[in-house]
Amino acid sequence: GLAACVADPGAVGYGRPAPLVLAPQLPRPGPPTPAGAGRRVALLLPLTGANAELGQAMLKAAQLVLDQPGAPPLDPRDTGGTPEGAAMAARAALDGGAGIILGPLTAGETAAAGPVARAAGVPVLAFTSDPAQAQPGVWTMGITPAQQARRLVRAIQAEGKTRVAAVVPQNAFGDALANGLLAAASAAALPEPRIVRHPAGFAALDTALRDVAGVSQRRGTGPALASAAPPGPSPVDVLLLGDAGGVLNQAVPLLKFYDIGTDRVRILGPALWARQAPQLGGLAGAWYAAPDPAARGGFEQQYAAKYATPPRDLTSLVYDSAAVARALAGPTGFPVAALTRPEGFTGADGVFVLQPDGQVRRGLAVFEIDATGAHIVQPAPQSLTTPES
Repeated sequence: GLAACVADPGAVGYGRPAPLVLAPQLPRPGPPTPAGAGRRVALLLPLTGANAELGQAMLKAAQLVLDQPGAPPLDPRDTGGTPEGAAMAARAALDGGAGIILGPLTAGETAAAGPVARAAGVPVLAFTSDPAQAQPGVWTMGITPAQQARRLVRAIQAEGKTRVAAVVPQNAFGDALANGLLAAASAAALPEPRIVRHPAGFAALDTALRDVAGVSQRRGTGPALASAAPPGPSPVDVLLLGDAGGVLNQAVPLLKFYDIGTDRVRILGPALWARQAPQLGGLAGAWYAAPDPAARGGFEQQYAAKYATPPRDLTSLVYDSAAVARALAGPTGFPVAALTRPEGFTGADGVFVLQPDGQVRRGLAVFEIDATGAHIVQPAPQSLTTPES
């Protein structure tokens, strides 16, 4: 699941999917998409193959928005869940008059389809959360580790904490989370965080946490470590953990043993903790950043009313992307200047802004783990128009 956020499944939706409400005024239409592009909204999804069930659910989310009077035509295209299929689907969609492409799902598919669309001057709202796929004309709509790290850094900065470290797995997700933390700390003028990456296995995790805690310097080793002598000051006051699931469960007792538990250090984690929060009582006081589930009630109700089943994860990304396409469709296509308007949009996962470089800024809430799950301690911003947001 951790690697999935960046690598294969592409993006992760958290909480419960509200209809997309456009932020105040559209700017004057900017340059139209190049000649040949049209008003059709292409939707690239794995409608067959291993992810077909998810693809069909995502198609239903788009139909909620685009199967309405006055909406631009929806043109679903099957990628088969492969990069080759995604590239073929993109070419077919462009030949069919697509003015914007929503999808595909994964990083690999986006890497194949993105250049095809860019060559035609057609914008892409992809559902991956792999930051490497973001580029001018191709936006990564998935909720990324960098977005989470940025929100958490703002939160700890408000607490006056500056000594930050991270223990992350040696995989694509861990790298993305670590890079996001480094960039966020630099932007906030904080000292460079210390990053410790660990391979799979309990012994490697134990070594990484012990290293970050500086146990040998503060309490010695061997019998000294086992003694009841009080520890010295912790070398960090913030620790970001990149693991979830069973690995995180293994980490919880080690944190206390090495004197870097939530009673001494502000523990941070990824939005994936939202699914595990009711079982994380041992991390009470830890924080993670994720969309506010309260913003998603409208979408969930609409989806369930039409399809008699609750929406799956990721479907909110499609819903929001389709709503953007519907709102911005013009007689000549989907102007990039309108897509990248500074005030952005407010959707099922909160406010978001499409930046010219393909990155997406998102307004996330900060949650604190408690005895029964988690609660919001810093609400999601309602606007991202200020540099601090």
